[in-house]
This record gives sequence, C-alpha cells and structure tokens, in this order.
Amino acid sequence: PQLVASKSSSSRSNTEAESMGAPSFEPLRDIISGAIMAATSVPQLIAYAETVGYAGYRGLSTAGPPLLAWGVATGSPWMNAGVTSLTAVMAKTDLGGEAYVAQYGEEEYVELVAAYSLYVGVASIVMALIGFGKLAQKAPTAVKTGFKWGCELGVLSSALPNGLYAFGSTLKANVATSVFGDVVKTVKGVVPGATGVSGVCNILYAVTNPQTWDVVAALLFISCTLFVMKGKAYLPKSLPPGSEVVLATAAATVFSVYYGYEGGIVGEIPTLDSDAGLSFGPIKIPIEVMDIKGLLNVPIAERCFGGSMVKLFITAAIFSAINFLSIVGIASGFESDNNVSWSAPRELIAQGVSNIAAGAVGSAPVSGSMSRSLVSRMTGATSKLGCIITALLWIYMMPYMSVMSPTPKAALSAVIVSAVVKNVVMPKKLLA
Repeated sequence: PQLVASKSSSSRSNTEAESMGAPSFEPLRDIISGAIMAATSVPQLIAYAETVGYAGYRGLSTAGPPLLAWGVATGSPWMNAGVTSLTAVMAKTDLGGEAYVAQYGEEEYVELVAAYSLYVGVASIVMALIGFGKLAQKAPTAVKTGFKWGCELGVLSSALPNGLYAFGSTLKANVATSVFGDVVKTVKGVVPGATGVSGVCNILYAVTNPQTWDVVAALLFISCTLFVMKGKAYLPKSLPPGSEVVLATAAATVFSVYYGYEGGIVGEIPTLDSDAGLSFGPIKIPIEVMDIKGLLNVPIAERCFGGSMVKLFITAAIFSAINFLSIVGIASGFESDNNVSWSAPRELIAQGVSNIAAGAVGSAPVSGSMSRSLVSRMTGATSKLGCIITALLWIYMMPYMSVMSPTPKAALSAVIVSAVVKNVVMPKKLLA
C-alpha cells in the first residue's frame, strides 16, 4: 500500500523524478529555462566568435538557426549545441584564421568558415550512417566520465577570467609572465596540440593568486555564484526553477547601471537591418542566409589543405569525431546522473544537421555545449522545447538584446560556473 501511494503521490519533487529518467513535459519551465539560456549565453557567443577570428557580433547573429536545427533533431531534453571553445579553436587552427584574414579579409574568411561548417556537417551525417555513433557510445565508462570531467574543467577555465578579473584578458597576461606561462610554453613545445594546458594553468594561477583579482568583479562573481547555487532554498517555493538565475543577473545589471561598473560588460549588441532576412508571405525571419552554391565554390581545399579534397574530407571527419566526443561526454553524464537514455546515431545526425544550418548562416562549426547543457538542466528544462525557445529568442529578440548591454560579464560567468564547479572540485564518479 505504501508503494502504491508513493507512486501515485503528486508531491514527489521534480528532482526525484528527474533522477529516475527524463522529466515530465512542462512547457512553462521550458520557456523560462530557454529564456535564461538565451540571456546568459550572450558573452559566450561573442567570445567564441572572436576566438574563431571574426567580429564578435557574428556569434550573436548566427547562433539561432544551428540551435533550432539541433533542437528539432536531438533526443535529449537538456543538451544544447553551438560554437564552443573547442570548435572555435579547432576551426581557426584548421583554417589558419589569422593568416587568412590578413591575406583575404574578414568577409572571405566568414565564407571559408561557413563552407567548413558544411563539410563538417556532411561528414557527421556520413559517419552516423556508417556506424561511428554506435562505436563511440561503446567507449568505456571511464573514458566517457573522464572526457565529461575534462569538458567541465574547460568550461570552468573559460568562465573564471571574466569572473575574477575586471577584464578576462588580465588573467591571460598575468599567466604569460608567471611560472605558469613557462609551463604552457614547455608543454606546447613538446605537444603543440595540448591547448588545454592553458586553461588548467589559468585556473591554477587564478586560485593561487587572489591578490590579483579585481575586488568588485570578484565580489559580484562570488556572490552571484553562491546565490545561484544556494538561493533556491531561500526563495518562495512558488517561483519556477531558474528564478535564482534571473534574479542574480537582474540585480547585477541594476548594480552596473546605477553604480557605474567599470569592469567587463556585455556591451553593444548590433541589430540586423530591418530589410534583411527571409520572408514567407506575412512571416519574416530575421536571419541572413549565405549563398549555398557560392559556399561550395569557396576554394577551401586550395587555400587551406594543399589543394587536396581528400585531405579536406579527412580533416572534416576528424573534426566531427572530436566534436562528437563532447556530445558523448554530455549525454553519458545525463545518463549516469539522471538515467536519461540517448541514441548515439541520432545525436551524431543532429550534429550534422546543425552544422549544415551553421554553414548556411555563416557560423563556425557547432557541437554539444557542456556549459549550456548543464545550465539547461539546472534551470529546470523538461524537454528540447527549452533549446528551441532559446534559438527562437536569439533569432527574434536580437533588436531587444541591448537591454543586456550593461550586464557584468562576472555575473554571467557565475551562472556558468555554478553549473560545473561542484563536479570539477569533487568528481565523485571519476574518483569511484
């Protein structure tokens, strides 16, 4: 009788339900979570676009369509996709970003990056059809757990600079002139592809040199992180999940406006020309689509891969495989933490479809985003509708995103850090 009563009880918490599998569909929670994701991801979109090697505003104007395609294709209730630090660095490295911009200009580089996204998308779909997804899903649990922890560590290293310092570039400059900078040079001299060593050294420098922190930025960051992680317990139970994120971000924005915060802020967000976009009768979609035929004629093989289409396809396939490992790590984490099953072939096809969409609008290659996926779960999303809401807001709300212009990057970094810091500091499954 007690078991029957327990099963039929409507008072069971959402957390308990989610620990037993995918949560039950609640559209209001998805809308709130999607809105939070749309707002808190703005600095990442800008930063990763700059990492690719072109203007930061392009990250905002091209983020919606790939995520919309991902949201339609994925089977995960929480996983988000987009340009990540990994895809940004890999694309810039594969295409020789700085040298290409210097020789041909930014506009031609945007076309090059978009064409590469198309090839990565096609490679992902082909690899799904020949069984690579199932092969990757069979990777040992220890490998998947370690990769997930590594992704979370990367998220932490990308968020800390804007959290503890008025401007993220300060940390990079400090590390370069310290003993940690020598470590980075030594490791990269032996293993040039060891890009993660920079992030690890950034974390080690930041936590061991608190005297270098910016006082105001650090206080904002720490207080917002604590509020997002612990504030829910002190808020009215009637408030929906994710309210603590909205309140922390809003409070930080008000502080920035009224007290003249001088640290890093989101800054000016350009808007699309009112006449630009796609029109379907009375429906207007404010996105700019590249000339697909023109992208297929971009001389990417000639200029970046020694004239070899074979080398281009192999590089795109390797890119796709490494990207998919991020998705494996995220999906496996949700499977072990929340018992949410997933299909590797489906997610690899979702990666392919979203990359084709990315190429169509001029975005760099995309993949599963650890930080956004964890924030999506943390803020109460119950289905992939949350991800779709985020995409639609990025597409349709660009003219109004300027309301976030004064928001401190320290506060937005706090939202990201609060989603990963516990697992990074105490990786129970990794230590088990």
